[in-house]
Amino acid sequence: MPVPLLDLKRQYQTIKAEIDAEVLRVVELQRFIMGPDVEELERKVGDYVGARHAIACASGTDAILLVLKALKLEPGAEVIAPTFTFFATAGAIWNAGLKPVFVDVDQDTCNVTAETVRAAITEKTRAIACVHLYGQMSAMPELLELAREHDLYLIEDAAQSLGSRQRIAAQWHQSGTLGTAGCYSFFPSKNLGGFGDGGLIVTNDDDLATLLRKLRVHGGQQMYHHEMVGTNSRLDALQAVVLAAKLPHLEGWAEARRSNAAAYNQAFAGSAAIATPVTLPDNYHVFNQYTLRVRDRDGLKKHLDAQGIGNAIYYPLALHLQECFAELGYGVGDLPVAEQLTREVISIPVFPELMHAERTQVIEAILAFYR
Repeated sequence: MPVPLLDLKRQYQTIKAEIDAEVLRVVELQRFIMGPDVEELERKVGDYVGARHAIACASGTDAILLVLKALKLEPGAEVIAPTFTFFATAGAIWNAGLKPVFVDVDQDTCNVTAETVRAAITEKTRAIACVHLYGQMSAMPELLELAREHDLYLIEDAAQSLGSRQRIAAQWHQSGTLGTAGCYSFFPSKNLGGFGDGGLIVTNDDDLATLLRKLRVHGGQQMYHHEMVGTNSRLDALQAVVLAAKLPHLEGWAEARRSNAAAYNQAFAGSAAIATPVTLPDNYHVFNQYTLRVRDRDGLKKHLDAQGIGNAIYYPLALHLQECFAELGYGVGDLPVAEQLTREVISIPVFPELMHAERTQVIEAILAFYR
């Protein structure tokens, strides 16, 4: 029996009536761009994560780009970012007229550390863009202290981690809420995914929030009056109502993902060929992906493909080795942990609606390959 990596149809069927009613309401109103439904989503997400301001936009990529533009950094300023992540983080830095400075990551969490970031700080560094990869937050206390020490902005790319949290001094903090700004993606495959693209920024900085709201609508809040050159990064009302309908289910879906992850961890614990994801103490991991590190990754992938078991490699080539960044001068061997991860990682089904029999099939297929 084939096992999908992700099956959004199953999720939709569980809340179909609610979503269909909301979508039909928007269609009947013929009010599709921004408006009260988007404002309501902003309020709900802001309340959920505990942020003073939530600013919706057209995509997670735009969320990062808008923040970088709003910070008004000088052209060519350096922004430190992980080399092992999705392209959007570095692409936004480049498109903002800034220079990405890539750093290595921790082997167990695949996130940057204060040590890897500290080694890359120069007199030209103006910001750190940390990514909470796969659904677990980076080590925020250390990164926050480093940012304060060097007077740097700290941008949280929380595209994969909405709902994840970290306990600092006995208090839990949601991803995206500790730095200068947090950036979320509502791409359909995310834990909170829309029916298309969408994104959102959270911040507790009043001035930054005001600027972001202007930048996303061509640089002004009053129609046909432009205080600056902004862009078109508005969220559709249809996406807003879909996301608002899904938001109350997010915690339950996260628990289902965590349950699947726990079953995988137990099943693979005895294999020397398989390293399961590490959840650090004081972290609530939401498993946007469940990513193993394995021996003979490419052989395992062929084995799973042949059995119809969904899998994916996030990510097969580190950003510092991408052709488009060749002029930055990085080479093979410069960031060795990330380069090793690109040869070892493979993600397997962890979505909330995964059936017990399917999960068992995935486990048995992987263990059989390494016997």
